[in-house]
Formats: sequence, structure tokens, C-alpha cells
Amino acid sequence: MQKKTRRINKISVLVGVVFVVVLAISFVYLGQFFPIDYQRLNAVILTYDKPVLDVVDYDRRMFRLANNPVLSVNSSTTSAVEPLWPVEAPYPKVGAILPFKRVIAYYGNLYSKGMGILGEYPSDEVLRRLDVEVTKWELADPDTPVQPALHYIAVTAQESAGEDGKYRLRMPFSEIDKVLAMAKKANAIVFLDLQVGLSNLPSELSVFEKYLKLPQVHLGLDPEFSMKTGKRPGTVIGTFDASDINYAVNYLTKLVKENNLPPKILVVHRFTQAMVTNAQLVKPLPEVQVVMDMDGWGAPAKKLDTYQGFVASEPVQFTGFKLFYKNDLKQVPNRLMTPAELLALQPRPIYIQYQ
Repeated sequence: MQKKTRRINKISVLVGVVFVVVLAISFVYLGQFFPIDYQRLNAVILTYDKPVLDVVDYDRRMFRLANNPVLSVNSSTTSAVEPLWPVEAPYPKVGAILPFKRVIAYYGNLYSKGMGILGEYPSDEVLRRLDVEVTKWELADPDTPVQPALHYIAVTAQESAGEDGKYRLRMPFSEIDKVLAMAKKANAIVFLDLQVGLSNLPSELSVFEKYLKLPQVHLGLDPEFSMKTGKRPGTVIGTFDASDINYAVNYLTKLVKENNLPPKILVVHRFTQAMVTNAQLVKPLPEVQVVMDMDGWGAPAKKLDTYQGFVASEPVQFTGFKLFYKNDLKQVPNRLMTPAELLALQPRPIYIQYQ
């Protein structure tokens, strides 16, 4: 019995060796006629377990954000008009926040109670109030999860020129670290907002690069205080051109690629035509998602006119909408717009900022 077993084992080993030899010869022989692209094969193997973007869900959410009205096919007055939304743009890298989540952000500066809600109360109270707004949006739009955010003004425009004559003040890193610590408590992302004054984006972005390399830190640009004419901030409304915004997009893209980061969000504030010139030339990339944020304050009717006139009518990629806890109450009907009202807009904003 043992001899028979040993004989079977030897036969099994011999069969296995023959199979391997035949397989190897087959690969060599067939490879002469059907070359194997080993580089592509390795790429497939290496990427097999990597997550991929759910493009079906992405497209569904983009069309839902567009909120285009249904045209009646029976109406003789209805003409086929190509909708402005959703915007044609490249799919983002895996890990993109938009449009899978709606960002609800608190804006301001820790040094100032007058610049926004972020600096008006102690940190725990700020986070409590932010959570209240997050809950409102979760109830208003259950299909879209909410991503809380702290939008911190890291460079503030100034009335005085300062030592270098740039009319802007950079916040110390210790203050940014405080905001990052606050955000961690609330599972929030962070935006660093730049009011460049008489400075420029290349000079300011490089200062904060170590923070922009962090996966949870994103960027905001405020054209209102980009004083290309050389005038003092606050005397006239400033401007950024598409070339400035594209510079920021490319800068962030480089950081994303070099540091293997998820896509960044770039928020650009706007409430006049001249604040952003050549908006149609702004180019979102797979690494950077661009939000044009309606930054005007006042009564609902005024805000809606601004949104339709300068944001919805000049599509870039995504839209945002700012609500002012104090300034919006100064005009009749003296109230904030509700989530339901903003969700009725065409397109629906995916970034909401409270100041």
C-alpha cells in the first residue's frame, strides 16, 4: 500500500513538472505571434484593487444639481434650448467631495467678531451652531450627505499698506493650527481664504503650501480684495481674471499629484460681473473642483438676482451661495433664505457658506 502511494505521488509530481514546462513553452512560442504587453498587464494588476469613481452616481447627482425644468413636449411655444447646467467638465479623481456631498461652511477670522460667525463665539459654540445648520440641510436634502467646513480668512485685506505696501495681513500659523484643531472635532474640512490686496496669488499661495498639502485643506479666493488697479482695498471692488483662477487650479493640481491627495475644492467668491473676468475660460481639472460662490448680501430677491446674473448664467463647474446672519436681516423681509429656497434654484448650490 505504501509503495502504491509513493508511486502515485511520483506520478503527480511528474505530471505537474510536465504541465509547467508545457505552459512555459507555450508562452514563449505564442509570444512570437501574439506579443504580451507586460507593462499594461502590470498596470492592470496594480490597479485592480484601487477604488474607482462611481460615474453613474456622479452623473445622476450632477443632473439633479442642474435642476433643469421639464419641458412640455405638447407645448407649441416650447423650443429646444441647450441647458447651461450641468457643465461639461472632466470627471474628478477618486475621493472627490463634490457632488457626492454638500459642503456647509462657517466663515470668518478668529481675530475678528465682525468678519463672520467663525470668530464671533468660542470654538465649542461655533461648532454647536454649525451642527445645527448641518442638521437642517440633512433634513432638507436627505439624498445629499453634508460635509461640514470651516472657511478661514488666512490673508485679510487691510486699510493700511503695511511694511511691504501690499495692504494685506497674513495670519500666523498658530491661528491656522487652531482652526485645524476645531475642524478635527467636527470632522470638518478647512478652507484657507485669500484676500491678496496689492499682492498676488503666486506670492500668497506659496506661504500656505504646507497646509494646502494636507488632504483636508482646500482654498478660497476673494476677488473683491484683489486690487489690480493699485487702489486701496475697500475703495473699489477688486477682480480676478480666469488666468488667475487657472493659476490656482494648476498650483493645487500639482500638489494633489505630487502628494497623492484627493481632489481639492477651490471656492471663488463673486457678486459683480467685473469681479471675475473671462469666467468661461476657467478650467476645472480632475484634481481640482471649482465652485463659483454667490457672495452678495441683502433681501432674498436681491440675492437671487445676483445668483442668476453672475453665477448661474456663467457656468464654470459648481455653484455656492452665501448667507449672512446679520447683513441679510437688514432688508425686508429681514430673514435668512431657507434650505428649501436654495434647493429650488437652478442650478442648486452644492456649497453653502454662513457668515
